[in-house]
Amino acid sequence: MFIDVAKIHLKAGKGGDGAVAFHREKYVAAGGPDGGDGGKGGNIIFKADDNLSTLADFRYKRKYAAAAGENGRGGRQSGKSAPNLVVSVPRGTLVKDAETGRIIADISTDEDFIIAKGGNGGWGNTHFATPTRQVPRFAKPGTPGEELDVVLELKLLADVGLIGFPNVGKSTLVSVVSEAKPKIADYHFTTLTPVLGVVRYNEGTSFVMADIPGLIEGAHEGIGLGHAFLRHVERCRLLIHVIDVSGSEGRDPIDDFNKINAELAAFNPELAERKQIIAANKCDLCDEEQIARVKKYFEDKGYRFFEIMAPIKEGTKELLDCVAEELSKLPPVKIYESEPSPTEIAPDKKGEFTIRKEEGVFFVEDAPWLLNIMNTVDPNDTEAVQYFERILIKYGIIDALEKAGIHEGDTVSIYDFEFDYIP
Repeated sequence: MFIDVAKIHLKAGKGGDGAVAFHREKYVAAGGPDGGDGGKGGNIIFKADDNLSTLADFRYKRKYAAAAGENGRGGRQSGKSAPNLVVSVPRGTLVKDAETGRIIADISTDEDFIIAKGGNGGWGNTHFATPTRQVPRFAKPGTPGEELDVVLELKLLADVGLIGFPNVGKSTLVSVVSEAKPKIADYHFTTLTPVLGVVRYNEGTSFVMADIPGLIEGAHEGIGLGHAFLRHVERCRLLIHVIDVSGSEGRDPIDDFNKINAELAAFNPELAERKQIIAANKCDLCDEEQIARVKKYFEDKGYRFFEIMAPIKEGTKELLDCVAEELSKLPPVKIYESEPSPTEIAPDKKGEFTIRKEEGVFFVEDAPWLLNIMNTVDPNDTEAVQYFERILIKYGIIDALEKAGIHEGDTVSIYDFEFDYIP
């Protein structure tokens, strides 16, 4: 089954908690704190797998969770960091934030992408010993791992896309010029999934061709199969528009061409500007006058026009020569850039936190929305720190600290960030 869209839930591992422990050894008095730090939670990493061609696996498993880091132990022993969870997806998969639609990563290269970061381990009580606090009986808990819903969207990586109405000969063409073996029959929608084929053009030169099925009038609105497969045209560097020049099914090839291009433009205006070559198939089924009429129309509009009879490869060499020439001039297959995460978090996620006081330290906890903001703040940047201070004021954290009895010089601890309170 060809599945090219899936929604899944990701939860990176929580960091291990820091330990509260004290050194115990014979003949050593007041050994002091020696609690170790917690281990880091596991990241969730996505990587491309060329053995996969569909997102079908994600229909049956929709939740992915990485392991938590180990808690710290006495003797200043840090907990073990959890292993990363690696998720394999087909090459060409876009990972989008399900809530905002933001592109998180385009899994089209051999680079591994961290989609959800594991939480940091908490500090053991060793870190909190000071001349005035020699026996700290508290430690920091580990921070939670990132948790989010993502949409996976497969956009095939192909240099050339074959477009056109059903039954014009796209599958036949890709079968005779490449190693692909699609199902071919004399009825509409024979091809139910995109078909990729590698075209070996001259020694040492090849390119990937994709048969994009199901495009008809109204495809961008979900009519036929086109709505499901239009996204696979978006990466193609070059389009071969296959037409039935003979009009064997009672349609006019020029009208077919204009309708398909209108669908491309309605789906994505950029596709209307994509370079196209015209492959006039089924030339054996019509007279020279009909071919001349159609050819003049396209050449007057500046399109390269090739007469072919796909089943017997007639005219396909000249077509491939043109394709190779055009590809040499065009930029590589489009790779989508990751979009930056917004600093602001959705309003319904904000404002929740708790204040806990322990041995003179005020802990701000249970505020994952605040952790997301902190990850964007550079503590060495004055403007960034001022922005963070405004966030603490805006969402009532400073007021809550004052109600809890904080005084000037007291320590405030927010996840991995610690500072002295100055009113």
